[in-house]
Amino acid sequence: MYEYVIARTKYIDAAFRQALADGLGQIVLLGAGFDTRALRFQTESCGAAIFEVDAPLTQNAKIDRYRQCSLAVPQNLKFVAMDFDRDSIAEKLRQFEFHERERSLFILEGVLMYLLPASVDALFQSLHTLTSEGSRLVFDYVHASVLRGDMTLYGEAGALQAVDKINEGWHFGLEYEKVNTFLSNYGFTLIDHKDAGAMERLYFEDQNGLIVGRINGTHGIVTAVRS
Repeated sequence: MYEYVIARTKYIDAAFRQALADGLGQIVLLGAGFDTRALRFQTESCGAAIFEVDAPLTQNAKIDRYRQCSLAVPQNLKFVAMDFDRDSIAEKLRQFEFHERERSLFILEGVLMYLLPASVDALFQSLHTLTSEGSRLVFDYVHASVLRGDMTLYGEAGALQAVDKINEGWHFGLEYEKVNTFLSNYGFTLIDHKDAGAMERLYFEDQNGLIVGRINGTHGIVTAVRS
């Protein structure tokens, strides 16, 4: 999974910076965890509002790390505490002065696969309500075949063992060929979709055209725009 996480980080970093360059004024990181983009891209993002949404326990631990490392929380960063299986993201963001008519970028990194299907539906219904035309969405997902146990993808058995070991099983997956239909149900249009092979060619191909790092095949990553 190391190669996949490296590729995912680079992919989302690029989407984050491109959104800022294109003038999107709000960035929402759902399930932000210990994401460092508000710090790493502090200069580029100082004119945008950044919302980090996650469970209170995780956010408190992160804020403690800021203190321990003598890091100032960026002034444009807002911590939004939420339970994804119970709370409404729309209601939570409105409490923190999120502007629905402003173009925004929503990032769901390592989130969807841990949610129940009903929670995913509720989340995307909220995203449809919250986003204006031209807003963007970036997320990664687990292929539905992994949840079925087809065992056809590189690294699949090891990935499943790893999530079982930490008692955080995967509950939601998508069929690769049905991602566009899934997005259109919520008013989004697919603009980029990469599987493991595409990410290997993008991030792990050397100057001689050789792949120098193999990416776990269980995941795909997507960029979409609100139509």
